[in-house]
Amino acid sequence: MMTDTPQPGDTGHPSGFTHLDASGAARMVDVSGKGVGARTATATGRVLLSAKTVAALRSGEVPKGDALAVARIAGIQGAKRTPDLVPLCHPIAVHGADVELTVVDEGVDIRATVRTADRTGVEMEALTCVMTGALGLIDMVKALDPEAEVTRVRVEEKTGGKKGHWRRGD
Repeated sequence: MMTDTPQPGDTGHPSGFTHLDASGAARMVDVSGKGVGARTATATGRVLLSAKTVAALRSGEVPKGDALAVARIAGIQGAKRTPDLVPLCHPIAVHGADVELTVVDEGVDIRATVRTADRTGVEMEALTCVMTGALGLIDMVKALDPEAEVTRVRVEEKTGGKKGHWRRGD
């Protein structure tokens, strides 16, 4: 007998795609059967900025204030709010979020590492952390640099879960 309620481990759709039900409609995967474990994910990105804006960041002369501090807090807040922004993302406890912002000649490099002890990974939280950090930075410098651009946002590494450790390029 077929039920409308997916069971743990049920792929639902004949294609095997876990985020589709038997009829092909999007659904949230049931992770209740998964074990709780420590998981981390690291994502990176870059905000491309004009030389004038990079100089203002380096000298601490951004008219709106400490743009890097605002970007760091925006990133952390984004990691915590990921399931509100990504429709099929599970709400999980974010136990830690580190955001590193490095001013380089081309702009600002962002590196975010997010940690949890839960049933599913934190890749989306790490990516959202980078993106909201980038948006927070752009909001702070947009008067100086209306052409600011977010680029190269990607997961670099993850640990935990069934697949274990993964690193870009391995």
